[in-house]
Amino acid sequence: MMNIEKSGIVLLTGRYEQCVRFYHEVMGLPILFSKPTLTCLQFGHAYLMVESGGIAKESEKHRGENPVVIRFNVEEVEATAEALRAKGVLIQVMHFEWGVIGVFHDPDGNRCELKNSDALFQRGAA
Repeated sequence: MMNIEKSGIVLLTGRYEQCVRFYHEVMGLPILFSKPTLTCLQFGHAYLMVESGGIAKESEKHRGENPVVIRFNVEEVEATAEALRAKGVLIQVMHFEWGVIGVFHDPDGNRCELKNSDALFQRGAA
């Protein structure tokens, strides 16, 4: 079995500077280190590495363009959504039997979600 010390997501972006500002200033992720076209941010117990070299889109990318969702599990989806709206983020909150999510996208059009952290991960739940 592999001993994983830390996991992470590498996000290739077309709007590198805007994405770094979004994840750092709007989403509040601390910067671990930065180089000219690469910034690594703390993402819970993992990291989010934002790099240049991706493709941006004005609206949310469809699943064929980006099959990954960046999810932030939070205590209060509604309160967090309101705080993000105050920072100019367009976010839609949806309620399901398995939990609550807030859907939005980053400056490149990558789908992001808030999810209530008290909802259990269940078979068949998102």
